[in-house]
Amino acid sequence: MLRSFVRWDALGTYAFLATEDPRHLQRAERVARAVLAAVDRTCSRFRADSDLSRANRHAGRWVGVDRLLVAATSVALEAATDTDGLVDPCLGRVLVSLGYDADLDAVRRRTSPVSRMPVRHRPDAWREVLVDPDGALRVPAGCALDLGATAKAWAGDLVARAVADELGCRVVVSLGGDVRVDGPDGDTGPGWPVLVTELPGDDEPGEAVHLGAGGLATSSTMARRWRDGDRVHHHLVDPRTGWPVEEVWRTVTTTGPTCAAANTASTAALVLGGRAVQWLERRGIAARLVAADGTVRRLGGWPAADATPAVPSPGPRRSR
Repeated sequence: MLRSFVRWDALGTYAFLATEDPRHLQRAERVARAVLAAVDRTCSRFRADSDLSRANRHAGRWVGVDRLLVAATSVALEAATDTDGLVDPCLGRVLVSLGYDADLDAVRRRTSPVSRMPVRHRPDAWREVLVDPDGALRVPAGCALDLGATAKAWAGDLVARAVADELGCRVVVSLGGDVRVDGPDGDTGPGWPVLVTELPGDDEPGEAVHLGAGGLATSSTMARRWRDGDRVHHHLVDPRTGWPVEEVWRTVTTTGPTCAAANTASTAALVLGGRAVQWLERRGIAARLVAADGTVRRLGGWPAADATPAVPSPGPRRSR
């Protein structure tokens, strides 16, 4: 049963943190806020002073960066490798060309289209991204990194592990619906109830599940949408075409050993569209897929329903 929690805005979405023992909550929040501030300072595409923005400005050259960005980029490259490029960290210039060049709230406030030159995307450019564990990064010339497909889920993993290590307590973290359960030495106890919906504040009742360990993540075409002139775009781009993915599935939620692993699978499934079910089943990934018409399909031992949901997992991040 959920005993203590706190919620605040972070990384362009909400952060939700709960500890099994309420005595740990205040210290856990301080740890979590410090971790998330460091992630934002180093990995945000929308901060001109971030290490990621600096590396993108100097694409084609080695740039000294914080090791936190090296770690975030390494996770993104692992996701690209695991999905053969379906989850691509080199889509920054494509997203800018579609109008997603600032925090989404600012993009949505625009009243006129922004004229941009079309961008030709190289689907294999991610293979040329180089990282130095000691603190350096080389973005390929003509590319810009965007870590949105993995960074928030990875940040949830980072927060949960930091809290569990420092306080020795069981913890659950949700960043915009990407959830990670952790505990000292990986001991998560009986697990946590999680409510899965498609959007933040969704009026639909959603589906309550029990997450015993690891991560759960949701990717969707429904939340981060914007209008550019007479076109409506969403943020999930198919790296094979350079355009927003066809909405065969509008939302996919998956589980995994970490939140980053779950988010990798949910993103890849949306990109794959009609081939997603076979891809997920072949990998034994538990998933809940919502088709464009609202039909729900469950795969691979999707977690059992739970009668007392407490941790919100409402779809993707609402802003960035």
